[in-house]
This record gives sequence, structure tokens and C-alpha cells, in this order.
Amino acid sequence: MAVCRKMPSDGRFVFYPRENLFIRLCNMEKYMRYLFAVVPLLLFSCVREDSEREQPDIVKAGDVLPDFVIELDDGRIADRNSLCGKPSLIVFFNTSCGDCRKGLSVVQRAYERYGTGGEVKFMAVSREQGADAVKAYWAENGLTIPFSAQKDRVVYHLFARSSIPRIYVSDASLTVRAVYTDSPPVVADRLEEVLEKLVMENSEKNK
Repeated sequence: MAVCRKMPSDGRFVFYPRENLFIRLCNMEKYMRYLFAVVPLLLFSCVREDSEREQPDIVKAGDVLPDFVIELDDGRIADRNSLCGKPSLIVFFNTSCGDCRKGLSVVQRAYERYGTGGEVKFMAVSREQGADAVKAYWAENGLTIPFSAQKDRVVYHLFARSSIPRIYVSDASLTVRAVYTDSPPVVADRLEEVLEKLVMENSEKNK
């Protein structure tokens, strides 16, 4: 038994065996089930990603640093109040992120100039990355910035909703004076220019 189907292009009739048509219909049913299962997940993922992008930064230039508490790699406990009295720099990162790796090298250079002498307080905070991975990257790349390994986004979400790296530069009164992300990426000379200005301001204030 065959089924007749008319071809729309030239009007010819083509005959398909009924069993072949049944197989085709079964395959089509499986395909449609797959689409109904996958498409909503893809749409949900896109909506979630777009909504995160649309959300404004939580902490912007001019804001006061939020309350937070972290443990640094040397065992010290750091919070917002521990940064009071001197300019500070906080960088959020994950070493699997290419822009983060570039940003960390820029921050390391600034740390060697302003952090080792105590003029500016530095801390690097990982986003969803454990201590072992961060320590390994620090050792491999010669980084010496004090860091806090965070396996979740709890601390990060006090500052932002999406995207890394994020660099927050604050003055001695805990007011954020500059925020750097991956767009545009932080430039070493510009970062050091901002830090130098804050160091000079703090020096003049303490005379």
C-alpha cells in the first residue's frame, strides 16, 4: 500500500510506501518533542543573561563601600572598616577569565608601587574559585596581592550582578572614586594616576 503525495514545484505525484511514511512521522514526532523540551530552556537562559546585563551596577563611583567580611590568604580578617584611613583597591576575578588575568597583572604592578609600602590597601577577591586554584595561579605568575578565595558569589553580589574583572578604587573615607571593568579594560598608567592622586590627597589631609 502506498501513499500519494503531490510535489508543489512541477505538479508531479510521488508515491511513498506507507511504512516509510510511518517512520518519517515517528522521527518528526521525536524531533518536535526535542524542540519543545530544549527551546524553553534556551529562552530562559537568554532571558536570565539579558536581565543580569540590564541590571545596573550595585556599587558605582561616588557610593560608599558596602559592608563585607572576608578572610585573606594570610589568615587576616578584612572588612570595610579595615580599609578606613587609607586609599584602597578591591579587584574581583576568576583566573579562568582572560580579561581577569590581564587585570591582575595591572593590579600587581600597582601593588608593587603602592601596596608593599602601605600607602594603598589592596585585596583580590575571587568569584566562585577556591583557594587551591588561586594559590596555584599566584605562584605560577608571581603575584603577591593579598587575596581571599570565595567559592560563591555572596561577597561579589554586594558589589555587582554580572561581569568580571571588577576593580573598585576608594579613598580613605571609603567612598568609591573609580570603577574599572573589562569594557574598557583597566590601563596601568591610568590606574596608577588615580591611586597617586588619592595618596597625595590622603597625605595632605593627614598633615
